[in-house]
Amino acid sequence: MLAEVADGVLVHQSEFLLSNSVVVHGRDGVLLIDPGVQEHEISCLANDLSRPVVTGFSTHPDWDHLLWLAPLGAAPRYGTALCAATVRDQLADPELKANIVEHLEPTGIAGQVPLELYGLITGLPAEAPEIPWDGPRARIVEHRAHAPGHAALVLEESRVLVAGDMLSDVLIPMLDRDAADPVGDYLEALRLLEAVAGDVDVVVPGHGTVGGQVRERIERDRAYVIALRDGATPDDPRIGSSAQPGWEWVSDVHEGQAQHFAAQKR
Repeated sequence: MLAEVADGVLVHQSEFLLSNSVVVHGRDGVLLIDPGVQEHEISCLANDLSRPVVTGFSTHPDWDHLLWLAPLGAAPRYGTALCAATVRDQLADPELKANIVEHLEPTGIAGQVPLELYGLITGLPAEAPEIPWDGPRARIVEHRAHAPGHAALVLEESRVLVAGDMLSDVLIPMLDRDAADPVGDYLEALRLLEAVAGDVDVVVPGHGTVGGQVRERIERDRAYVIALRDGATPDDPRIGSSAQPGWEWVSDVHEGQAQHFAAQKR
């Protein structure tokens, strides 16, 4: 079911990791950002749309942000130049889709995720300032935190920040351990988001609750990353005994990151 979070901006939330798909109304149709995750959910999203999809966008090259389904139509689908290049490298692996299915086996949804149209995105020109479409301006804030070519979107007219896999109230910052400077990348991304915080009233994370506490979320993510960098134990409600029921596994993600960065310092 679509829920309006601001004028002309709606969100469809998946059961899987509270994944958020975003719909933005334009003149002749809608911009669809990160549709997911299970086939019946994407079909529901397609049925709920009152207007055709004229443009698609993937915020970053993680599997759950690269999905599509035929009922959504054949609109052009975009990502940043680096995001699209990363996806091309993924698709060059003939085992890619089998590996995604194997990765999803423990979740119980492996057979429910449509992969036929996976990753068919076009890279925008490097440093493109916005998504090319006939609708409200969707300004691109590109960074390298979490994944290569990650983009947040500032929907200027509706004052909404589509954050991709950042600023979640249920997931901790997950750093790209393959990057040359994952901590520096993440802190720089938070600085970029902080620079646009005054332009938005609502943040839509890739996973979790839509909310209005933009600066508070930025500060919470920054405190976590700094604690991780310094080898300290974060005072963070998303991990430990204060984690929301059903999300206790996030503590395991944290422990894995803490051990990785502690080993890097040795």
